[in-house]
Amino acid sequence: MTTTPDVIERRKTGEGTGLGPPWRVIVLNDDHNTFEGVARSLAAVLPGVDYRQGMGFANRIHKSGQAIVWTGHQELAELYHEQLAAHGLTMAPLEQA
Repeated sequence: MTTTPDVIERRKTGEGTGLGPPWRVIVLNDDHNTFEGVARSLAAVLPGVDYRQGMGFANRIHKSGQAIVWTGHQELAELYHEQLAAHGLTMAPLEQA
């Protein structure tokens, strides 16, 4: 059985770990970022996300208006949120899962 980074991170931050519930990093759809730009930004910032996976997220963001791109510990969520915003992505406020 293979485990994705999201699953590993949730296990590390779940109830009873003392770290509290996980936080969600959500990217919103906008009219100024290209699919390729979103994919490159996600691949550059998020661990375990390559360009192909970034394109999958970009499609989800386009079709749904938003996508949860990472879930985990609050401090890392804040870091990834800031870095993605610095890449020019439109971000939703962080939220607890």
